[in-house]
Amino acid sequence: TMNSFIKTSLIVVCFALGFAGTCYAQLEVLDIREGTGIPSEVRAIYEKGADYLASTQLEDGNWETSQETKECGICGLCVMAFLSTGEDPNFGKYSQNIRKALQFIIRKQDKSGYIPGNMYSHGFAMLALAEAYGAVDDERFWAGEEKEGVRTIGESLELAVRMALTSQKNNPRKAWRYAPTAQDADTSVAGAVIMGLLAAQNAGIEVPDASIDAALAYMKSLTTPSGEVGYTGPMGRSWARSAIACLVFSIGKHKDWEQYESTKKFITNNFQETGNWPFYTRYYQAQALFQSDYETWELWNADTIKTIQNIQKENGEIPGSAHGVAYSTSMSLLALALNYRFLPIYER
Repeated sequence: TMNSFIKTSLIVVCFALGFAGTCYAQLEVLDIREGTGIPSEVRAIYEKGADYLASTQLEDGNWETSQETKECGICGLCVMAFLSTGEDPNFGKYSQNIRKALQFIIRKQDKSGYIPGNMYSHGFAMLALAEAYGAVDDERFWAGEEKEGVRTIGESLELAVRMALTSQKNNPRKAWRYAPTAQDADTSVAGAVIMGLLAAQNAGIEVPDASIDAALAYMKSLTTPSGEVGYTGPMGRSWARSAIACLVFSIGKHKDWEQYESTKKFITNNFQETGNWPFYTRYYQAQALFQSDYETWELWNADTIKTIQNIQKENGEIPGSAHGVAYSTSMSLLALALNYRFLPIYER
């Protein structure tokens, strides 16, 4: 294959120049980023899970979920699950599912840029828009639809970013909680919004570094030397929150911080723990471990493949969450998405 040719050529060049050790390190990174050698078990889980999501999508583009999560957040997670399969988002197997779901999100977005039903939803939907932006063809996106007054993906993403930044500016803690007008914050909601902003920045949308730094400073302030991360205050243990903090420090380019090292150590030493919110925790553990400790991610990944295999039903659904099956299925697929590595935000 072309990849094999490139790697063989690189080895020859490296030996000729006398730095074979550096060469092999580069090859290892290349393999990591390409996602070669996807386990057959992951392919089977993904095929059944994505087909289940496609078959249960509602006519308006959303999915049946619990009352508290009925708006756009889970819709965004399902979009990312489809995108992470690597299928062509414009002409592939799930292209119409992606299109309908993104249209639902954009139609629900209000004039201020807010994507309901809460700032979790806004963060996950913003992340989905960022991952779709540039991959989904805007020119044909509304083809055949009533499109007067509707936005493109890029316009919707930019407006969502501006709204999140305004919310942060007006928040004394320079972070976010459930309502866009909240005057307090928590590290879980903040993590969802930060990842959406980082993905938007990665996609080319203007997001001031000062805004990212202020949000990361908030996460830093609630991280203890042991790597535990508080919720609204400095106390409390959560496997998910430590993974969230480790991830945003990593993607936010602050691996030099002591708080990054402490959260990395905490999640590495406790990588088999999922607590009371297993789907949510696995979603963040996957990304945080992959960014911080690849060898531990490999162990975690092997365990998680078995866990999801055991709970997935024959029809593809992955049940077990009070938020609904669309949530638990999409979160489980995204927890395994690093085996594919098609989503830009998952780059290492």
